[in-house]
Amino acid sequence: MYNGFSGKKIVVGVTGSIAAFKVAGWVSALAKDGADVTVVMTPSACRFVTPLTYAALSGNPVLTDMFAPEEAHTMSHIQLGQEADLVLIAPATANTIAKLAYGLADDLLSTSVLAAVCPVLIAPAMNSQMLVNPATQRNIETLKTLGHGIIEPETGKMACKTDGPGRLPEFENVREQLLAALTGQDLQGERVLVTAGPTREALDPARFLSNRSSGKMGYAIARAAKRRGAEVLLVSGPTSLAIPYGVQRIDIQTAAEMNNVVMEACSNSSVIIKSAAVSDFCPETVEVDKVKKNKAQLVLKLKQTPDILEQLGQNKEKKGYLLVGFAAESRDHRLAGEKKLEKKNLDLIAINDISGQNTGFETDTNQVTLLDRSGFTDLPLTSKEGTADLILDRVVTLMSTKKH
Repeated sequence: MYNGFSGKKIVVGVTGSIAAFKVAGWVSALAKDGADVTVVMTPSACRFVTPLTYAALSGNPVLTDMFAPEEAHTMSHIQLGQEADLVLIAPATANTIAKLAYGLADDLLSTSVLAAVCPVLIAPAMNSQMLVNPATQRNIETLKTLGHGIIEPETGKMACKTDGPGRLPEFENVREQLLAALTGQDLQGERVLVTAGPTREALDPARFLSNRSSGKMGYAIARAAKRRGAEVLLVSGPTSLAIPYGVQRIDIQTAAEMNNVVMEACSNSSVIIKSAAVSDFCPETVEVDKVKKNKAQLVLKLKQTPDILEQLGQNKEKKGYLLVGFAAESRDHRLAGEKKLEKKNLDLIAINDISGQNTGFETDTNQVTLLDRSGFTDLPLTSKEGTADLILDRVVTLMSTKKH
C-alpha cells in the first residue's frame, strides 16, 4: 500500500530536552511507515532517553559518538547527511540551534548537518523565555536563510510549569511537513480549490437529506496538494475529519452554500477538484418546527440544487482553471464517466465504482478510473492518500500540456 515514507532514509537528531521522550513516538511512527530511521543523539540527549529505547523503536543502532571504536572504519559524520533523504532535528535545543546557526561542528550531529545535501528540518523545543529571547530568534532566522526548514513549536503547558510557546507539535502535523520535504514541489505557486464531503439539505430542525460521503478522498487530495507546494482551499461539507495541515477550510452545510463559496473562489483558482458528494435535490420547503410523526406528510416534494460542476465547466475557458470532477457510480461507471466528462466540460474525471467493499464511500482505500481526452487509465487499489497523489500526477501532466 502507498506510503510516502517507504524506503526513505531519515536521520533523526535528538538533543538534550525533556521533549526527547515525545520524539520516541515519532521514530516509532516513521519506522512503522516503512522509513529507514537512523537516530543520532547528543551526549545531553542520552541523559533524558537511553539510546537503547531509540534503537528498539527504529530497528537500527543509535549513533552517539563520532569517535566511537565501532565507527572508526567509517566516516559517519559525512555519510549520514549525504546518504539520507531527510534530516530531522527534534527536539532542537537553544544550544543546538545556536551551534547550527554559526556552523559549529563539535559533535556527530552538528557535523552531519554541515555535510548534509538533503533537506534539514529543525523542531525547536525549549522554555518559552529561551525561545523568544532575541538571540534564539536571530539564530532561527539564520537557519531559515541557510535553507533549513523550521517546524514551528506549539503553545501550551511546559515541563518547567510555564505556559507559552516552545512545545513540540503533535506528530500528525509534523508528518505533513516531513512528507512535504520529501515531495517534489510541482504545484508550487498554484492555487488549488478542493471540495469534499457530503451536503445536508434540511427537512426540519432535526432532519435532513444527505449521503454516505465521509470526505476522506477530498481531504486526502487537499493534503497531497499542500505537500506538493500548492495553496489549498478546502470547501467541506459536514465531516469528523481534522483540517489538513496548512490548508484553509471553509465549512458549509447545503449545496447552495457550497455553490456560493465555490463560485466566489473559482476566479482565483488554477485547479479545481470537485470531489464532494453534493446533493442533487433538496426539499421544496423546510419546516420551521420539528414535524411530529402523526402530522407528517408521507410524500416529500423536492427541487434540484445548483449544478456546481456544470457551472464551473461553462466558465472554465474564461476563468482559465483546470477542472477535475468525480463520478461515483454503482454500475456502468465508464459509460457514466464518459457522459459526465463531455456534459460538464471537464479536463479530467475520476470515476469511482462504489459497489466494491474497498472503494468509494467511508473506506480508507480507493480504486478509480481516470478519464481525460486521451482515454481511460485504471489506477491500482491503494490508500486514498496514494490515489490522491496519482490523481495529482495526472493534473500536473495536464497543466504542463496546457501551458505548452
